[in-house]
Amino acid sequence: MNVQVEAISPVKKKINVEISAERVSSEIAATYKKIAKNAKIKGFRKGKVPMSVVEKYFAGDMEQDVVNRLIQETYYQALVDHDIAAIAHPTIEQSGELHKDQPFTYEAHVEVKPEVEARDYKGLSLQKEAFVFDGQLVETRIEQMLESRAQQEVVVRDEAQQGDFVTIDFEGFVDGVAFEHGAATDHVLELGSGSFIDGFEDQLVGMKRGEEKEIAVTFPQEYGNKELAGKDATFKVALKEIKVKVLPQLDDELAGEFGAESAEQLRQKLTDNLQQQEQKRIEEDLKERLMAALIERNPIEVPDTMIERQLDFMHENLSRRLKAQGLNMEMMGMNAQSFRAMYRNTATRQVQGSLLLEAVGRQESIAVDEAEVDQRLVEIAEMAQAPLEEVKKYYAGEEARKGLLAQIEEEKVMRFLLDQASIEEVAAEVLKGTAGAAEQE
Repeated sequence: MNVQVEAISPVKKKINVEISAERVSSEIAATYKKIAKNAKIKGFRKGKVPMSVVEKYFAGDMEQDVVNRLIQETYYQALVDHDIAAIAHPTIEQSGELHKDQPFTYEAHVEVKPEVEARDYKGLSLQKEAFVFDGQLVETRIEQMLESRAQQEVVVRDEAQQGDFVTIDFEGFVDGVAFEHGAATDHVLELGSGSFIDGFEDQLVGMKRGEEKEIAVTFPQEYGNKELAGKDATFKVALKEIKVKVLPQLDDELAGEFGAESAEQLRQKLTDNLQQQEQKRIEEDLKERLMAALIERNPIEVPDTMIERQLDFMHENLSRRLKAQGLNMEMMGMNAQSFRAMYRNTATRQVQGSLLLEAVGRQESIAVDEAEVDQRLVEIAEMAQAPLEEVKKYYAGEEARKGLLAQIEEEKVMRFLLDQASIEEVAAEVLKGTAGAAEQE
């Protein structure tokens, strides 16, 4: 077997394979012999068909069988012999037909994992957002929690105001004709919520309890129901009740419902959690800036196969998160095709980043030891509130362990690069201005 390898690009190789005439003839003879044992041709007993007749009737079957076997055996041997890290199935181009006593040749075009050598990765100049905690975040979070315990109470005044919860009966008409799904009884609507067509809620402000009136609105051009889109409509509305939302006071008893011993402890817990979230956000933003700087200094080509696999992972991950919330892609205005188009650049940069981090780890001899693996397994068990032995059993699997090791190593390399970098803390406004200027470029 003669093999010639040609690099088409850093991520594509062409493998030219020539198989000797002797091997071709041997495979053809062996295949015809195998076919002859079971050949059924009228006028001949099974297994007694002359070889010349077998060759006449089964030439096509023989060629397909021999070609497939020769390519399968020699292609993978060529990968091993020439240390080619193929990451996808090859595209095969056959050169001519198969003939006895003649060599057989073919070309295999295959994507490969690029050989990456990272450069200029030490001393990266980075900007990091200075940590400034806004105490109003705690108050906002408390208000959200109190909202979940809010009650609606009937008001003494007769006129509805913005923010009120009104109970109404309504019926909608277009050109004087009631339209489908345009009526409701005892519907509760928060004025100012924007849940109805523009202009509808504003015209309820000032209505009195027991009052009836007609409201004129226009459906937006992009309205979901095409039969109503862009059309003028009239709604007959009867206002039956007016209520306001009343928030409870935060005291020790209510704090207990949220898992705290007192209102003071609840505030402290919220403060600690929100500070941790903010610090984590800043750290993640810094890592993204580091990766952007690393990629800028090391532009590398990545295989389409790796990008597609990353898109598969991202799509599956998002679909799973949406499903947990009772949502799906269609509800977000996306399908699989539009998702891949929207996030292709992101996936490409993620693959570039992973390859560069892997290269830095190799060049700096950064490895993961068993103690680090054990510690991570403990952390995973605590976070998942699962028995440690179950977690260990899961990550004992080859693929799961491989992924865990890669994740830990990537984090160690990232920390190494951050330790080597020159980091300047700046105000959030400065970072936003820098990002805006970069986008304009």
